[in-house]
Amino acid sequence: MVDEATVDAYTEDEQLTGLFTMIEENLAVPFNATVLGVEMTVRRVDLGQDGRIVALCSRGPDRQSIGILDLPMPTPAPGGAEWIEAYRYWAG
Repeated sequence: MVDEATVDAYTEDEQLTGLFTMIEENLAVPFNATVLGVEMTVRRVDLGQDGRIVALCSRGPDRQSIGILDLPMPTPAPGGAEWIEAYRYWAG
């Protein structure tokens, strides 16, 4: 899957963008996830300022970005979650 996402990428930034694109296009959002005992709704994914892929989450009026690799996946995982695992593999 990593090879599919990074086929035309030469730099690390291009590879990250390729993986982000695959997650963004394939991850079935919204879905609920529990973070530190609090249920949140994952609305979408984005590239963070720090160069990580982040999940944009909400709970009522509150909003928070959480690194997608730090986000516990619900069971069953949403469609497209395998791309998060590909990103995890790539990130090492």
